[in-house]
Amino acid sequence: MKRLNVLVSAYACNPIPTEDAYPGEAILGWNLIKQLSRFYDLTVLTRTYNRKNLENEIKTGGISNTRFVYLTLPPSWERLKKSFLGFSLYYLLWQIKAYSIARRLRKDRDFDVFHHITFNNDWMPSFIGAYIKMPFIWGPMGGGQQIPRCLKTELRRKTRLNERMRLWGQWFFRHSYFRLRGMKRAKAVLVCNRDTQRIIPARPERVHFFPVNGISMEEFPRLIPMEKRNGGAFRMIYAGRLDPIKGLGLGIKAFELFLKKRPDATWEIVGQGPEFKRLERLIADKKLQGKVFITPWLDRRNLMKKISESDVLFFPSFRDGGGAVIVEAMALGKPVIGLDIGGPGYHIRPAWGIKVQARNHDQVIEDLADALKTLSRDEASRERLGKAGRKRALEFYLWDKLGDQLHDIYQGVLPPT
Repeated sequence: MKRLNVLVSAYACNPIPTEDAYPGEAILGWNLIKQLSRFYDLTVLTRTYNRKNLENEIKTGGISNTRFVYLTLPPSWERLKKSFLGFSLYYLLWQIKAYSIARRLRKDRDFDVFHHITFNNDWMPSFIGAYIKMPFIWGPMGGGQQIPRCLKTELRRKTRLNERMRLWGQWFFRHSYFRLRGMKRAKAVLVCNRDTQRIIPARPERVHFFPVNGISMEEFPRLIPMEKRNGGAFRMIYAGRLDPIKGLGLGIKAFELFLKKRPDATWEIVGQGPEFKRLERLIADKKLQGKVFITPWLDRRNLMKKISESDVLFFPSFRDGGGAVIVEAMALGKPVIGLDIGGPGYHIRPAWGIKVQARNHDQVIEDLADALKTLSRDEASRERLGKAGRKRALEFYLWDKLGDQLHDIYQGVLPPT
């Protein structure tokens, strides 16, 4: 059977992502391209920043049937990335350049389908998808999740203003001609959470749930076994960017309340970001030094070891489209506590974790503290939830299985060959 030619737009795509590579999106882009290369011949448009690591993977045989085309914008435009609206403009300009290059590439190769992978928020248009006539697959995308109004009091004034600008920008782009045209042309739209599904204008039969997070058996040869803990302090962990929307200030308040019931508990926050100093001050103000501590970002192997040595992943994020660390904790057999919003709301089920509704500010703090109390006092329950989460991760979140699922979506979109 003839291998189909697929054109892919993956602005973020890097096997070794740094903060500058947009880690979550870069891992998604890289893994989906690896999976698609199992079935198709790929031409991938990506940013020049990713070139070194991608070329190394090609040399070492880490990927095949794939050629990368690297795009960059003038260095003087880099300053646009410093604000939400500025970055949105930068990315739109990058897409316009990608559209121009895609038109030239079509003169040399007859592409069977175009897939826009990253960046993928539901409100961002895709110029290639909207204007170049070939079957178009869009996603997986998020973007529909929002911070509940009752939790916005946790944000500083500048962050609340940024969130308001984000909502205005989303409204503008969602109503733009380019985005609406792309949605109309898309043969399949992949969404990663129900918040996003609710605002997608595409016909329901074209919308598919597809996570933006997965795990690889290459990283977990047999998966790191669950750490056997025989008593001792109750150990919680968070891993991710220290960002205002991650809800870590509220999480510290919930931990403080929980600590009254379990004074031997500790919470390790692994990551770095703009909230570092504010979190340090909050920990000091509440006299939680030695109970809550921040560890700078770790390499992947050591982070997985930290998670496996903990009892619970505590992830109080206000709006995550995905939440890769949740899937990783599940694979390591650890129950997860988070909010019923966006990606965490999709990943966490009662069988392997606890998710809290956001009805009002004090209720969220109390319910998070109660969830911690519930899991801290019942080791058998933690083990049961951990095993169920591990089973779910192996059955649903392995990248190879997600690749098979994506291949099935392609087959439903493309005409028979």
